[in-house]
Amino acid sequence: MMPPEEVTQRVIHAIARSQRSDPAAIKPENTFQELGIDSLDGLNIVFELEEEFKIDIPDDAARQFSSVEQAVQGVIELLKKKTVAV
Repeated sequence: MMPPEEVTQRVIHAIARSQRSDPAAIKPENTFQELGIDSLDGLNIVFELEEEFKIDIPDDAARQFSSVEQAVQGVIELLKKKTVAV
């Protein structure tokens, strides 16, 4: 299991890639609204996260993501489940 700090950094970089923005401008406490992320951007971020972490993010889980921290926590939970399933 990777450390939460590494998950956070990888989530921030995935969001930055998806939004074509500077990772340094994205903080864990930012909401997607603060970052100007709409629902279509959110879908692109989910695809980016699935690719980055080699996980499947269910639609209901993806809808819960409204901040960077929520995305990080969601990814951590999915990684835990993936680890248990292996």
